[in-house]
Amino acid sequence: MKFLKEIDAQVPGGLDIHIVMDNYATHKTPKIKAWLARRPHYHVHFTPTSASWINQVERWFAELTRKQIQRGVPTSVRQLEADIRTFIDLHNKNPKPFKWTKSADQILASVKRFCHKAQQTLCGEL
Repeated sequence: MKFLKEIDAQVPGGLDIHIVMDNYATHKTPKIKAWLARRPHYHVHFTPTSASWINQVERWFAELTRKQIQRGVPTSVRQLEADIRTFIDLHNKNPKPFKWTKSADQILASVKRFCHKAQQTLCGEL
């Protein structure tokens, strides 16, 4: 509910809001269903079962790599393991869920960049 209220407070009125969610049960509670029902401009889309869990795990390992592993040069497997455990301990002291929010302009800009790259790749192969 906190996340939905955060979105609601930041998005200008009159816009449709599309939310992609996994099939986890927290957003299927009567309270959340009633909140969404009062806001027909909210459109909920669900990922295939379990699909978003793997994305969360991949994202966490990307953060581990960027924030801990790439910053140092472990001299042994034991040192690498210690670095990973240090990151886990620090992360678990103040865990935060991953939230992905993008404006329509950001999404469209990303699609435009992808199309431009794809076009260059395809044209380069001709």
